[in-house]
Amino acid sequence: MDIRTQYRSALVNGRNVFYREAGDPKLPTMLLLHGLPTSSQMFRDLMPLLADRFHLVAPDYIGFGHSDAPSRDEFDYTFDNLAAHVAGLVDALELDSYLLYMQDYGGPIGFRLFARQPERVSGFVIQNANAYIEGVGDGPKTVLGPLWEKRTPETEKPAREFVGAEGTKYHWLVGVRDPAAVNPDNWVLDQALLDRPGTQDYQVDLLENYKTNVAAYPKWQAAFRQHKPRTLIVWGKNDPFFIPPGARAYLGDLPEAKLVWLDGGHFVLDEYAPQVAAEIKAHFTQEPHHG
Repeated sequence: MDIRTQYRSALVNGRNVFYREAGDPKLPTMLLLHGLPTSSQMFRDLMPLLADRFHLVAPDYIGFGHSDAPSRDEFDYTFDNLAAHVAGLVDALELDSYLLYMQDYGGPIGFRLFARQPERVSGFVIQNANAYIEGVGDGPKTVLGPLWEKRTPETEKPAREFVGAEGTKYHWLVGVRDPAAVNPDNWVLDQALLDRPGTQDYQVDLLENYKTNVAAYPKWQAAFRQHKPRTLIVWGKNDPFFIPPGARAYLGDLPEAKLVWLDGGHFVLDEYAPQVAAEIKAHFTQEPHHG
């Protein structure tokens, strides 16, 4: 079977949404949703490892990666709006049923899709993506708390540093087991896109808007309890942004979920893609246990 990744784009609400696609469309579909400060490129090593068993679609959100990046004057950068464009891609590709793989920003985008149409979501893979207040580390609280209270040039400053060159490199290297295993293209390419004129302005808009995700946590948790999606959690345990209590908290609402700890940080796939792929195949290509 051909497992090579294809690079495509689709027109959604008048905007070009770029996505990577691999695997036979007849196989179960997995929608891979990336985090900040990156794009679908974070899945480049994982996709070939899964393409023999899954049909994989990894979009770049509007403003990220190779998708259109309108200025904040032309586009309302909110998580609702990013999720609406991912939902539009799902509809354009006629994906009736899909697994959600979510990391970081992928969580609030994927959980919005799930809350809107839970019947289309066949399961979750959660990698350092949060839906519980106990999972928010001191770093995000310090950086974002004042911004959420009141946006001023002063409260914006730490958020701008969050998506500056040092912040981006830190996201990729914090908590890793072996820094030499992490491809420096990650932060260099991410930063080249973040440094486009106006991009950091709308990234701050999104960091401010993140408070809408925290407000939605109870709604998402209720949906988890009601629909009980089959869930695998793979978590870099050294992540200072989304801390281990956030991974454990899912088990309260999804007691059948499997939780796998990885000796990694916020991003884990540079070091652990083969292990993550093996866990996904074991968890989602066998019959569910009913005990």
